[in-house]
Amino acid sequence: MTAAPSPHSPSPAPSPAFRDAYERAMALWPVPVERLDLASEFGSTRVNICGPAGAPPLVLLHGGGTTSAVWYAQVAALARTHRVHAVDQIGAPGLSVHSGRALRRPEDLFAWLDGVLSGLGLESVALLGHSYGGWLALSHAVHAAVAPPAGIAGTRGRVARLVLLDPTQCFAGYRPSYLLRALPLFVRPGERSTRRFLAWETRGAPPAPELVRLMGLGAVEFRAAKVVTGPRPDASRLAAASVPTLVLLAEHSRAHDLHRVAARAGRTPGVRIGTMAGVAHHSLPYDRADDVSRRVLDFLDTGPKGAG
Repeated sequence: MTAAPSPHSPSPAPSPAFRDAYERAMALWPVPVERLDLASEFGSTRVNICGPAGAPPLVLLHGGGTTSAVWYAQVAALARTHRVHAVDQIGAPGLSVHSGRALRRPEDLFAWLDGVLSGLGLESVALLGHSYGGWLALSHAVHAAVAPPAGIAGTRGRVARLVLLDPTQCFAGYRPSYLLRALPLFVRPGERSTRRFLAWETRGAPPAPELVRLMGLGAVEFRAAKVVTGPRPDASRLAAASVPTLVLLAEHSRAHDLHRVAARAGRTPGVRIGTMAGVAHHSLPYDRADDVSRRVLDFLDTGPKGAG
C-alpha cells in the first residue's frame, strides 16, 4: 500500500514529454521488457525486467542524472544468463515516483532498496551499480553487513556479489575540474548543457541521442530533487560477510583520479580491480559494451577469479 504524500520533497509526476522521451530511450533495449511499478511507503518504483525467469537475479542501479534506460547497450548480454532488474532510483529522474516517506538520509535509501528487493521476491542478488549507483550498491551492502534487514540472515543472504562500475565517492572524491564542468548542469539544466558536459567527459563518445534528450528533460523536471548521499562506505566490512566485489574502472574517467581509486580499492580485502581501456566515466554503461558485459559476467559466474 502506498503511503500518503509527504511534504518532504516529493518528486514531481513526470510530464508527458518526459514519459515520451523515456519510452523512446527504452525502445533502444534490444530485448523484451517487463515493466513493473512496485508500491511502498516511499511511493512507487519502476523496475524494467528482462531475461529468463528463474535465472540468477541481477539488479542494476544507474548513475546520477540518468535512468535505467542507460543500460541499453549491455542488457542483451546480461539478460542471456541472468534475470535483470533495472531500477529507476526513487526521488531522481525516471518513472519512480517519490510520493511517500521522506528521503533524508542514506538509511532511508537503504530501506527503500531493501523494500524493492523484497517486493521483487529476491532473497539473494548480485548488485551492479554505476557511478552514484555504485555508491548506493556498496553503501547498502555495507549497511546490511552491519545491520541486516529483518528476516535476512546477514548480507550474504541478500547481496551475493557486487559489481561497481567506476563508482564515485567510494574510494576517492571527485576531481575539482569535474565538479566545475558539471556546474552548468545545475545552473542551466537542459539538453544543451547535458550534451556539452557529456561530450567533454566522454571525449566525444556520448550516449544515443535518445538518452541525451531524456537526461536533459530529467535535469529540468527533477531540478528540485535532492541527491541523498553520505560518507564513503567502509568496504572492508564486506570481507567478513564474504561478498566478492569487482570494481571496474574507466581508464579515461574525468570524475576522479583513477590511480587513487585503484590503489585504495585494491587495499580492501575481497575487492578485485579491473580497468576498461579507452572508456570514460559516463560512457562506461554503453561504450565497449560487449567487453564490459563479458568481464561482468565472468565475475558473476566465477566470483573473484573472474576479475582482472
